[in-house]
Amino acid sequence: MYFILDDTMMTTTLTEFRKNLKYFADRINENLDTLIINRGKNRGIVVLSLDEYNALCATRHETSSGRNKSRLDSAIKKLNEGKSHEKSLVKK
Repeated sequence: MYFILDDTMMTTTLTEFRKNLKYFADRINENLDTLIINRGKNRGIVVLSLDEYNALCATRHETSSGRNKSRLDSAIKKLNEGKSHEKSLVKK
């Protein structure tokens, strides 16, 4: 038995995870779902696809320096305020 918390997150028990490992692995990879395996009160593990993990690592890297984080925050603010513009990429 498993529960879908929202469109991208499921939760299950360790027993159910073991019984249905292939199902969960396929679903996580195909749908970029996240699976929480409940291990008791306030304990658990999270299983996610390699693509999702790599995206989290990239985000952590991009926000690891204060200067870079400020630049990203500024760019997001400009985008939300409609003060952004498109640029063409230079092809080599």
